[in-house]
Amino acid sequence: MRSYASFKGHPIHPALIPFPFAFLLGALLFDLLGLASDRRGLMLTGRHLSELGLLAGMVTAIPGVLDYLKTVPPASSGRARALRHGTANATALFLFAVGWLFRDATSPSALTIISELLGGAILVYGGWLGGTLVTRNLISVDHRYARAGKWQEVTLSGTAGASVVAARTEDLNEDQMKLLHIDGRRIVLARTKQGFAAFDDGCTHRGGSLAGGVCVGGVVQCLWHGSQFDTATGEVRCGPAKRNIHVYEVREQNGQVLVTLPRDG
Repeated sequence: MRSYASFKGHPIHPALIPFPFAFLLGALLFDLLGLASDRRGLMLTGRHLSELGLLAGMVTAIPGVLDYLKTVPPASSGRARALRHGTANATALFLFAVGWLFRDATSPSALTIISELLGGAILVYGGWLGGTLVTRNLISVDHRYARAGKWQEVTLSGTAGASVVAARTEDLNEDQMKLLHIDGRRIVLARTKQGFAAFDDGCTHRGGSLAGGVCVGGVVQCLWHGSQFDTATGEVRCGPAKRNIHVYEVREQNGQVLVTLPRDG
């Protein structure tokens, strides 16, 4: 699904990742080459690369945290993977910071090299997890399908049992969806040939975003593992999901589409 931290549809976090990755691993490489050849210039370059890498890592983390909070579906396998990804990268930055703090005036200390080796290994692991988030969980992938239209997402507020104005009738064409954030709930508003439908965003298999899936002919498909659900009834049309998704009452009134929240909150 589309990245929250994006610029004109382009995700920011993946675009920044190469900088701390290259700087920090480059710092390790130049430190090792400098020690092996006893060349102070190479070790000084390693120091500067370490400083640039730490700065770039902190900047890169900002859109990453925003995507974790706003984009990655809650209570999903992707959320757990994203947490491991962020923890690994934060640990790697900490280790490189320790290495930088304990550098000698002209050369890296033994603690610096050990910290950079450990940090580099963890950084690679974190990068592998990040790649899986994109390629398997489709985080920051703004995909398209026939008649999908542009990504629509809005934050609203409402009370239990009340109806919330989710959209105007003309906001969605047939087979288009809109993600609603309503007081902690993630609800998908979809328009089908039969009319409007609203249902929970999380797939009941592994929690993938249905708003980030495909809606065709009154059926929504999660792109993580292919589960399909009836948008009107929430029934499973195709596994691996076993449980239905929750659906909400929807009605049209004076050109507006209203979604009624359950009374249980």
